Amino acid sequence: MSTGSGAASAPAPDGHDDPTALDAPRKTKTSMFASLRVRNYRLFFLGQVVSNIGTWMQRIAQDWLVLSLTGSSAAVGITTALQFLPMLLFGLYGGVLVDRLRKRPTLLVTQSAMALTALFLAVLTLTGHVQVWHVYVAAFAMGLATVVDNPARQSFVAELVGRDQLQNAVSLNSANFQSARLVGPAVAGLMITGVGTGWAFLANGLSFVAPLSCLVLMRARELHAVQRAPRGKGQLREGLHYVAGRPELIWTIVLVGFIGTFGFNFPVFLSAFADDVFDAGAGAYSLFNTLMAVGSLAGALLAARRGTARLRVLIAAALAFGALEMVAATAPELWLFALLMVPIGVFSMTVNVTANTSIQMSTDPAMRGRVMALYMMVFLGGSPVGAPIVGWVTDTYGARAGFAAGGAVAATAALVIGLVLARVGNLRLSVGWHRGHPQVRFVPRERREELAPAA
Repeated sequence: MSTGSGAASAPAPDGHDDPTALDAPRKTKTSMFASLRVRNYRLFFLGQVVSNIGTWMQRIAQDWLVLSLTGSSAAVGITTALQFLPMLLFGLYGGVLVDRLRKRPTLLVTQSAMALTALFLAVLTLTGHVQVWHVYVAAFAMGLATVVDNPARQSFVAELVGRDQLQNAVSLNSANFQSARLVGPAVAGLMITGVGTGWAFLANGLSFVAPLSCLVLMRARELHAVQRAPRGKGQLREGLHYVAGRPELIWTIVLVGFIGTFGFNFPVFLSAFADDVFDAGAGAYSLFNTLMAVGSLAGALLAARRGTARLRVLIAAALAFGALEMVAATAPELWLFALLMVPIGVFSMTVNVTANTSIQMSTDPAMRGRVMALYMMVFLGGSPVGAPIVGWVTDTYGARAGFAAGGAVAATAALVIGLVLARVGNLRLSVGWHRGHPQVRFVPRERREELAPAA
């Protein structure tokens, strides 16, 4: 892995050597589970399997506890907002810290803090002393830990597997999280109805033993060395300037911002379709989420087989994602709408994984913490900002209009940003036939004469 500050680690999008370029050369597909051959990453992956299930259990239990204590959906929204607020306020500063610190010790601290927060909430709930403000404080504390934990975990993957396996490792991380999304809520539901919410919090707190143990068991000598940023003034401004000067970074983050803000508000869209459009209740809402999780898991595994993260894949996936949302908005029957959740899940995960990997591969390792913090701030902070907007559209004009509007914003943003990146990379759109099939791709402008038909 490059540890310098030059172009080798942040190549320009010229379409030739940069694996993130719109029309980069194809590479051989890798094994779907190639990264698991690396011992340190295998430990990291196993620890996250357990921890992610616990995280999903806590999400369900936390919302249910707040609803039980207050009877207010607004209180549930406040809890979610408090958990995201630290990322919006301090996310960039978290990235500065991550670039200065060693990742493994940092993760030991953040994961321990999150475990203690869950155990604190478990004790209060099991002893019958919990109040809603306790949950608010715990949610905010969890958010504070996430400010450093998220960019540290994202950046640490590159140290575990190196540049060549980065796409595969990021994809497997996403598959890991989506698998937990299928298991965690179901286990939480059984635990809440069987023994109470406090035990779900306790299970999450104890689940952190797995990632903490795996971090301790890693071999430091097998990590890919990364130069850390020295302590100094103006590092936050330096990170923003770094991103602003690289079109392949800034426009990818802008695209993710639009999609995350307007296209990824599935709790708003899917609950409205289940309740208002199809009048099918909570069962249909659960079905929609489950099928989307299945699609997301499939999308993550498919991404794991790709050897590179090309921006043209990102643009195409974002276009398909927006188009499918608009199609689903017009679905006349529940079964058709439900089936469309699978490909929507596939393309939403393709956008997520490709954007994440392309940003990491185009970023100097010494700047990666700050860049990933900005990416996570935009990605995670978009939904709380966009939810009231799409919620108002949905309430005022109906669920179909709200879902279609979210898809239209995503597709339009993908189209515009794709054209911008093509222009920056001196590319043009080429439409033709290849082996009897239509082919649409970006090619360098200097090849115009070469591709023109002979006179």
